[in-house]
Order: sequence, then structure tokens, then C-alpha cells
Amino acid sequence: MPRSHNSAVPTPTTPSFAPLYLQIKTLLERSLEAREWQPGEAIPSEMELARRYAVSQGTVRKAIDALAADNLVVRRQGKGTFVATHTEERTSVFRFLRIRPNEGAALAPRRRLLDVRRGKPTADVARLLALKPGEAVLTLRRVLDFAATPVVLDEITVPAALFRGLTKARYDAYRGSMYAFFESEFGVRMLKAREKIHAVAADTVTAELLGTAVGAPLLAVDRLTLTYGDRPVEVRRGLCVTRDHHYLNELG
Repeated sequence: MPRSHNSAVPTPTTPSFAPLYLQIKTLLERSLEAREWQPGEAIPSEMELARRYAVSQGTVRKAIDALAADNLVVRRQGKGTFVATHTEERTSVFRFLRIRPNEGAALAPRRRLLDVRRGKPTADVARLLALKPGEAVLTLRRVLDFAATPVVLDEITVPAALFRGLTKARYDAYRGSMYAFFESEFGVRMLKAREKIHAVAADTVTAELLGTAVGAPLLAVDRLTLTYGDRPVEVRRGLCVTRDHHYLNELG
């Protein structure tokens, strides 16, 4: 049975008056966030959803198109519409990974998790993750190797409360991307990210881990990753050796 809070379109008592299809999109996002349909599972047909929300099938179609544009669902010809998942290669490897080789094909890197540490966040991280006073974080360090060469050192910080039981051993036992790990093991789906990019010099620890010289130029990619409702769930800094690689952002 549909949940009662999803069974009707929002009324004009709400402060915003979005087009009807966007209101339906919001209701569908709530169902996705509540995991009414699991990652990889088919959602109900357009006809079923139209009956559920008492709107036209065309309105539902526009809402689903908007969800697909946001990479929340995937349409499969002749099969239906499915909840998107980070286990799909296109999504898990290349949607969030923007480092590419200067020459040759873009291949998925080898991921090496160095350690997982629990602690208190810095003031900046607490602000970015909207943490309450006293809330702990987990910080993961990992290296991405491209063609057996270390290229990226990631420092990833997440709220400890969302990732209870996350250990290096548990991650190492998982076969897949980190975002697929977060999704399948902890139910946290990374939907979109905001990044800032600038140049830094390699310090001693970073230089050793990336096999470069102290003071060598690195590309620093600072990322804030958001889940449903634009809720921040990850702060990440990637330090990248750009001797043989570059950052690619495709527009349009």
C-alpha cells in the first residue's frame, strides 16, 4: 500500500507553487529516499503512478524524465524505469571521477584504502556537513592508481552516525566503487557534488604516497557531496598529480 504522506499532491498551503510535474517529482524523491524501491529495482509504471497521485500519465512522465535527468532513475527500453545505482559502471566510475589520462583510454583506477579514522571534525568540516556539536566523523584516506601509478590521494570525511560499522576490513572486502559501497552497505546514496579546484604544492606525506617530489604542483579538488534533499554527507579533498593526467569537466 502506498504511504499516506505520498498519496496526494502537495496543496497550495505550501510556500512554493512548483509546476505539477515537479511536485510529483518531489513525492517520488521522498519515496526513493525512504527506499520504498531499492537501488536497481523497478519503480511502478507511469499508469500506476498516475493513479496513485491522481494526475495524468503525461505529468508522471515529465516527473520521471526530470528524475532521469538528475540520475535518480534509469529508463530501460521495453523493461521500465529503475532506481539508479552506483553499481552501474557509467554512474559509479565516470560520473564522479573526472581525472583522465592525457593519452589513451580512460580506465577505472585501482583503489587502495590506506586507513579509516574516527575523530572530531574541524570547524569548517562541521559547518559543511551541518553537524551538531559533539558529532563525530570518519576520515578515510585512499590512493587511486592509474596503470599502476599513484595519481590521486583522497581524504574523505563523512558523518560517523551515517556509517556505523565502517572499517578498512569491511571496505577491502567489498568489490566495487566507494559510492557503491556507501549505497549498498549503509543506504547512503551520493546524488550530486559541488567542487572547487585550485593548485597546491605537495607536502612530505603526500609526495611520498604519490611518488612525486616535495613541493611538486598538485591539483586540489575540494568536493561537497549531497544526498536527497541536498543534505551534505561527504567532504572530500583529492590531491592529483597532473604530470600525465588532467581534470575533465564536460559542459552541455
